[in-house]
Amino acid sequence: MSNLIEHAKREFLAAGYKPIDEEEDGLNKRIQENILELLRVFSEQGHSGSSAPHCVGMFKKLAMFEPLCPLTGEEHEWNEVGEGVWQNSRCSHVFKEKDGKAYDMNGRIFRGPNGCCYSSKDSRVYIDFPYTPHREYVDVAVEG
Repeated sequence: MSNLIEHAKREFLAAGYKPIDEEEDGLNKRIQENILELLRVFSEQGHSGSSAPHCVGMFKKLAMFEPLCPLTGEEHEWNEVGEGVWQNSRCSHVFKEKDGKAYDMNGRIFRGPNGCCYSSKDSRVYIDFPYTPHREYVDVAVEG
């Protein structure tokens, strides 16, 4: 068993998970099993110190339905989802209005003092192409 698997098991315990063989069937057990399976495959692929970060970065983006390279805004990237509203097929949180203006509905994320984050109608950020999706985090005070 690789050092990576052993590391993951130690980290699961540190995060409050029970060992898999003691965990009841359910989400916590499945999460551990799924992640260990992914790590076994990753470990067997034999990545080096230079390929591992590249592979992990690409996997994370693809697993989160994010694009690997900038959006172009070209016609083939859009699907009409309502009258005069188009959604980008490469990045589901990017939309275009009837007037052609495009925006990222998750362009601005609000973060409270406790670290919890949320989005709202004020999260919309108008964009130009080419566009690499990113989020601006705005710290907000708790209202009294």
